[in-house]
Amino acid sequence: MTNSALSRIYYTKPSITEREIAYVTDAAAHGWGERCYEYIGRFEQALGAHLGAKHVIATSSCTGALHMGLAAVGVGIDDEVILADINWIASAAPITYLGAKPVLVDILPDTWCLDPAAVEAAITPRTKAILAVHLYGNLCDMESLLAIGARHGIPVVEDAAEAIGSVWHGRRAGTMGVFGTFSFHGTKTITTGEGGAFVTNDSTLYEHVLTLSNHGRKRGEVRQFWPERLGYKYKMSNLQAAIGLAQIERVAELVAGKRRVFHYYADAFRHLPVAMNPEPVNTVNGFWMPTIVVDANVAFNRDDLLTRFRAHNVDGRVFFWPLSSQPMFRQVSTNNAAYELFPRATNLPSYHDLSEEDMDRVITCVKHESGSKR
Repeated sequence: MTNSALSRIYYTKPSITEREIAYVTDAAAHGWGERCYEYIGRFEQALGAHLGAKHVIATSSCTGALHMGLAAVGVGIDDEVILADINWIASAAPITYLGAKPVLVDILPDTWCLDPAAVEAAITPRTKAILAVHLYGNLCDMESLLAIGARHGIPVVEDAAEAIGSVWHGRRAGTMGVFGTFSFHGTKTITTGEGGAFVTNDSTLYEHVLTLSNHGRKRGEVRQFWPERLGYKYKMSNLQAAIGLAQIERVAELVAGKRRVFHYYADAFRHLPVAMNPEPVNTVNGFWMPTIVVDANVAFNRDDLLTRFRAHNVDGRVFFWPLSSQPMFRQVSTNNAAYELFPRATNLPSYHDLSEEDMDRVITCVKHESGSKR
């Protein structure tokens, strides 16, 4: 039974200040008519400047951004897109929207992201893209993946939904592939409530996706209600962008908050038989979701840990299931790392201003359930 005297520790929540409230109030009061896209433009410009990306399109979701990007690089019926088996379904679903097949391959046991060797082994004449998902802020091995893509003439695209703040050898997540996508869901490091973004340095691809994002109406078209092709409706609202602008103006503070929480946990767990999100040399991890993976030789039952969390009014999350274990996909039981890691992994509470007192409550629960070896 939950101890109701203890305040609830959420697994994540946004950081909303007077700046966000002021911007969205202005957008609600004045962001109409000639100003109806003002905050969208400012948000796109600020996000591009932060990322070092030439082009940004604010979207209603990361899923929509990925859908349009894959369509624009030519993914279609009976094509294949390779991605890691451990992912949220939002990374795989847009592939199916286009009539293509998600090809689910194994992960690296230390980064929990795409195994480049498994990617190369899965390439066929139908492979149209490699989707690098930076899970929980952890970075894919972009050097290896980009080399594979170059050898085979296959574009590498990035799902950086969870990776604001993550940097690979001086380049920000989402800016290394042909295009990248981001999520600004209420659980993310920066938020617009719901929302996402498409980013690219390819001007031709940008114009293509910009057209797709507005019902197929090309920029500069003088005829009213004249689309040049069938498109989508994936635009972000001005109200959402107002919140997003305030958030991206605070991005250094917000990422620092995530990193503070991660390092407090990591220091507390340094003598426990657990691994956490990695940060290899020459990288920065935005640590969107601090996660523990309990060693295989430890008698650990994740359900027991989640039960203990609930008893102490703490939110916990299971690690993403292997997609191939779910009913809409065919099982790939040879993805050994994915299937072995999933039951031993748990996401921990991680919002920006989580107090040390609250983190200590989380730490006590983890220590109680993950300390004994077989």
